[in-house]
Amino acid sequence: MVEKIFTFNYFKYPVVPVKFYYNGKETPFIDALLDSGGDFIVIPMPIANYLGLKLKKAGDVDTAGGVASLFKAILNMIMGGKDNFVEYNNIQIHVSARSDIPVLIGRYPIFEDYEIIFRKQKNQLILRSVFNNAKN
Repeated sequence: MVEKIFTFNYFKYPVVPVKFYYNGKETPFIDALLDSGGDFIVIPMPIANYLGLKLKKAGDVDTAGGVASLFKAILNMIMGGKDNFVEYNNIQIHVSARSDIPVLIGRYPIFEDYEIIFRKQKNQLILRSVFNNAKN
């Protein structure tokens, strides 16, 4: 197994470039906030609508911004860039009914597959693979 290392530079918050695709449609790369307090990947409803995701109601959650409805969906995700990336196929994500949130990358699956290193003084986020169930 080949070790994968990603180094991402950021300005204020640790972000990871991701691209989502589903059923022939794809997003451009999006700076997604790495959210160590979240359990899963969350995207806002406009991205889900653009991709044409099939949504299943998951419930309501209390957030800092109030109560939000969540839906579940399955899609594919690429993390990284053109030359150094990893692909996750058929992963479950959550969709917020709110449109005013960033894309959030929670602990699953990234924190299971990578050691996370924050170099705050250099504004760098480093991901070093520890287990690779992704493709590439």
